Amino acid sequence: MADERVIAEEAGSEDQTIDLTLRPRRLSEYVGQEAIKQNLKIALAAAKQRRESIEHILLHGNPGLGKTTLAYVIAHELGAGIRVTSGPAIERAGDLAAILTSLADGDILFIDEMHRLNRTIEEVLYPAMEDFKLDLVVGKGPGARTIRLDLPKFTLIGATTRMSALSSPLRDRFGLTFRLDYYRPEDVEQIVKRSGSILGVALAPEAAAEIARRSRRTPRVANRLLKRVRDYVAVKAGNGPVSPALAAKALEALAIDTLGLDEIDRRILETIIDKFGGGPVGLGTIAAAVAEETETLEEVYEPFLLQLGFLGRTPRGRVVTAEAYKHLGRRPPATAQPIGI
Repeated sequence: MADERVIAEEAGSEDQTIDLTLRPRRLSEYVGQEAIKQNLKIALAAAKQRRESIEHILLHGNPGLGKTTLAYVIAHELGAGIRVTSGPAIERAGDLAAILTSLADGDILFIDEMHRLNRTIEEVLYPAMEDFKLDLVVGKGPGARTIRLDLPKFTLIGATTRMSALSSPLRDRFGLTFRLDYYRPEDVEQIVKRSGSILGVALAPEAAAEIARRSRRTPRVANRLLKRVRDYVAVKAGNGPVSPALAAKALEALAIDTLGLDEIDRRILETIIDKFGGGPVGLGTIAAAVAEETETLEEVYEPFLLQLGFLGRTPRGRVVTAEAYKHLGRRPPATAQPIGI
């Protein structure tokens, strides 16, 4: 399953412990996403100058890129308290009311996976976000009545991996919207070095670069690989310094190649090549051939393969590109699509 992969971008139970240790606290410590940081610096400075809460913020992008971390950084920069929850955890309007009424002026409410919020909950959020009012229905039937509660001036920070799944009225109520992109290799390398120093891992510069190259340009994956390399070196080299060769051996033992592809990624590509002539082939057919769910293929595996240019989408189905053939050590057929189709 996807959540068992070392290079899975989704958070696992281990990542919660990692995040507490390695999460930066200030924008100056936050590596990468330079355009977002510059815009946030201005918004934060303006909010402090006016002594007001910062506008509601929507963060979207693939898993593992630092949306939750950025929410904590914003709270710390403002000196505000932060309450963290997720869309699926808010099941009833009463759950949301309990959270909102427990906030203080200037506090931040961070809701992860906002696209999984119930539509009824969304409607309760609208007046809370716009007017800092909470409308509750008390009682049932003819005796039911609506009461309106005043809320503190809070800031809602929402995070989602599926921007299109948010309703338009909800999106429009956010004053600031930022899209987190995949990180540059040099930024990931800097993150690995910083994490290594916090975890007490002696990394040669080339070893940090080796880990960064195979991390799928995602900080969460990079930190997870760093811990796996640390474990390997502790067993094989007695907690000595991590050389590039040791880092490469540790990652090869996990079947993670030089571009960050694991065994499942390669199996998907090889299945399309060997069983379907490189494509085009339908997503459902691929899912059946590799024994995975269609949604898992589309949301977990495909994005990175598409980003690398190893997989292409056509009206007739998925195709493996010539670049993927070369990476797998195969000779591409004359009909193979070039990169960037």
